[in-house]
Amino acid sequence: MVAIREQVHSQTPWQYSEVPEMDDVLFQQWVELLEIRTGIALPESRRTFLIMNLVSRMREVAVDNYQSYFNLIMDGSSGQVEWETLVDRLTVHETRFYRDEYSLDLIRDKYLSELTATKSKPYTVHAWSVGCATGEEPYSLAMLLDYYFLNHPEFYYGVTASDVSRAALQTGRDAIYHQRRVKNVPEEISRTYLENVDDEHVQVRPSLRQKVCFTQINLLALTQQPIGQMDIILCQNVLIYFKRELRNQLLDQLATRLKPGGILLLGAGEVFGWSHPELSQIDYQSTLAFQRRTDLDGPGIDEVKE
Repeated sequence: MVAIREQVHSQTPWQYSEVPEMDDVLFQQWVELLEIRTGIALPESRRTFLIMNLVSRMREVAVDNYQSYFNLIMDGSSGQVEWETLVDRLTVHETRFYRDEYSLDLIRDKYLSELTATKSKPYTVHAWSVGCATGEEPYSLAMLLDYYFLNHPEFYYGVTASDVSRAALQTGRDAIYHQRRVKNVPEEISRTYLENVDDEHVQVRPSLRQKVCFTQINLLALTQQPIGQMDIILCQNVLIYFKRELRNQLLDQLATRLKPGGILLLGAGEVFGWSHPELSQIDYQSTLAFQRRTDLDGPGIDEVKE
């Protein structure tokens, strides 16, 4: 048994309580459920992560063993509600604004530069943040697009932000963040799109929030989702949780959601050996990005490597 600290009452701030052991059969049962329902592959090295999150939630609902909690999860509609809560605990939401500045630079300096020079006007850019967590990535993208289009008033945009966690999506809709999450935002952008809530928190201004639509999407059901063709798809720090075969299947599906000339941006080092016959890889520093060809004979923006 492993001892951990738990806060229970103000009179007795901390006490040690026992965490029940999880044998290999139980661990595999939970791993298979998580993979079947979300596609997330949980390796043996993350057994402790699973245990601690299960135990934390089990205490909240007064269940004292893993099998009973598993049975609760599998119990019809009430189990589905509990599953939603657990999924939020088991998916990682720690992120920040302007996390991948190189990808944003590519969008601004190469993609939007060409788009505004070549597209018939008016034109609306449709962007999608896949696995958006608590909203920092889609708001960063919206800030970039909005600020860039201040000088191109005949261009419009909308951002779809999707995640499997309802709780994370609600945080995104509320759009209130600790100051540490926005420290990378350029000063002028911050002044334009963020307002202080208190000494430690800021909120995204309503004018920008209304441009970002948060929606729950399970990537395992991606083919069933009513997502239209996109100009920009951001899918970063998401695919690392899936096995390689499923990862490649999801990438193939995302590729079909791109408009001709549209771009797909992934986390650098997140995908190896994947290619698609209608996409070319964009050569840009410290990024992993692809563009859908406008025809099969040549790439879109310049400096694309075969």
